Amino acid sequence: MSETPHHEVIVIGGGQAGLAAGYFLRRAGVDFAILDERRQGGGAWQRMWPSLRLFSPAQHNSLPGWPMPPQAGAEFPTVDHAVEYLRDYERRYELPVRRPVRVDQVRRTDGEFTVTTDVGTWTAGGVISATGTWRAPYVPAYPGMTDFTGPQWHTASYPGPEPFRGQRVLVVGGGNSAAQILAELSTVADTTWVTRRPPRFMPDEVDGRVLFDVATRRLSGTANGVSELGDIVMVDSVRDARERGVLHALPMFDGLTPRGAAWADGTEREFDSVVWCTGFRPALRQLRPLRLSRQQGRIPTEGTRNPEEPRLHLVGYGDWTGAASATLIGVGRTARTAVAELTAELDRKRANVAAERAQTPPETGLRSVANRS
Repeated sequence: MSETPHHEVIVIGGGQAGLAAGYFLRRAGVDFAILDERRQGGGAWQRMWPSLRLFSPAQHNSLPGWPMPPQAGAEFPTVDHAVEYLRDYERRYELPVRRPVRVDQVRRTDGEFTVTTDVGTWTAGGVISATGTWRAPYVPAYPGMTDFTGPQWHTASYPGPEPFRGQRVLVVGGGNSAAQILAELSTVADTTWVTRRPPRFMPDEVDGRVLFDVATRRLSGTANGVSELGDIVMVDSVRDARERGVLHALPMFDGLTPRGAAWADGTEREFDSVVWCTGFRPALRQLRPLRLSRQQGRIPTEGTRNPEEPRLHLVGYGDWTGAASATLIGVGRTARTAVAELTAELDRKRANVAAERAQTPPETGLRSVANRS
């Protein structure tokens, strides 16, 4: 780019959080741009394994303004349906997404933000970071990990069941991803599931609708006893695995060996592959130049606003940036709050600048007085 484009707000990330922020920025009449590193719309959903199902019906997985259409023949929508919905949403509201644009750094320059990318530089009065977690998979350190001779996968790179057909596969993790991947792999492979604590299954009738209600009650301080619900939603594939008798977990191993895993009681098992379903961390490398403080690996926020940079908001990273903010239906609530606070902050900045200018004599007038003297 020959010139440095300027916008009131730059949104980093064009997935569900970035689109929700864009919806409210558009409604507020703000000049903004969304920078997204992916070549096509759909956010991280287009990188997820093909058999993944959402945890609730379509109408409970909607971004603000437009309900997700039902998917024919499926109570819980597929990944492909979610991707298509996000692409249609982006077109429906004519959101100004620039792609592919990879944001490398965000810096503070003369009271504004400078956003450096692989294709040029933008400046902005405010920034909404909506990069999610999918680009930052987390794998805990265990002895022997570098000794294991088989392939090690993560949820982020899991390709589906076919590459594992006929293998002995170790699945690590106690959440929904682990349960769904185990359920699928157990149809083509000899699977072993290990968790740090016994997995907690939700009642069959509980789905994402209940989870969102729980998150809402937690936000209002009325979520008594919600920890009893459990962690794993019993979608169809997980219920089927239960019926087949494969939905049981062993305690966590003590370390990997060249050919498998070993437990403290002396038990050893051989495996061909390991799949780590151990979660993600916030993908916030682009914010490092701001030198923001961190608490337990997270950038502190008051709601979505960073207290050190009042015109920087973080949207969609999980409960620490808003209850259920990492979900399709939950992110709209935090995006709306973030945009309202950010636009108010930008208005205050504009008012302060105008007041300062009103108190400063014009430069041309000073020169004419000096010339007359």
